Amino acid sequence: MSLSATLDHRLADLWIEHNHGRTFVRSWIPDADALRPDRAPIMLLHESLGCVEQWKDFPAALANATGRPVIAYDRLGFGRSDRLTEPPAPTFVEDEAAQGFAHVLEHLGIERFVVLGHSVGGSMAVHCAARYPEACQAMITMSAVTFVEQRTLRGIRQARAWFADPAQRERLRRYHGERSDWVLSAWIDTWLAPDFATWTLAHALPAVGCPSLAIHGDDDEFGSERHPQLIADCASGQVEQALLPGVGHVPHREQPEQVLERIERFLQRIG
Repeated sequence: MSLSATLDHRLADLWIEHNHGRTFVRSWIPDADALRPDRAPIMLLHESLGCVEQWKDFPAALANATGRPVIAYDRLGFGRSDRLTEPPAPTFVEDEAAQGFAHVLEHLGIERFVVLGHSVGGSMAVHCAARYPEACQAMITMSAVTFVEQRTLRGIRQARAWFADPAQRERLRRYHGERSDWVLSAWIDTWLAPDFATWTLAHALPAVGCPSLAIHGDDDEFGSERHPQLIADCASGQVEQALLPGVGHVPHREQPEQVLERIERFLQRIG
């Protein structure tokens, strides 16, 4: 199924079969009066506990605001994609660009794209932009984690205590089903592991030459403003920072109109 085939529908779901498993993909197409067929699609990368469904109505609003198709997928182990049993490799952030993301691009025949990631999805977006410098027209990060900060570890430890509540575990199961325990462990155990403490995007960012927008809330419980600043300091392309006052780790849910406006304005400038 090619991307052009999805243009007949405002919403399309499909599964991609590849050597590593089956990946669930969903695309949103702008309304006919908003569609700009000459513009590259926006590829969404979800956060550590996320999946396609947890983007909720943001992708549809993003498609209509920008006139671009929006495509999201569940990484292996998450949502409706095939489950995993092994813990993530220490290189899982950079690996996504060469594996899951690459399979989606190839299957849909996408030659140009804008990549947008939330939280660790923003970290993965950096590697996607670095790996595909000709294809990536722009990069947008929301609450991207760029290194292991003490605030990051505190937030994860607090979340671990929160998910000890069976009611909160049940909430996670609504999205991930039998994968929920793996999803939670893949996040908490990986990031709290001593050998992950030196992980950083500093070495990948110089390969990002496309225009970038780094959105971050100044109340983000998982990372300070040092994260978007590292993107601005280390990326080789032009970086616009958007530090949102009073906003936490999920800007597109907390201030959706403001986030959409910043993204739309940024993408209009780059064409």
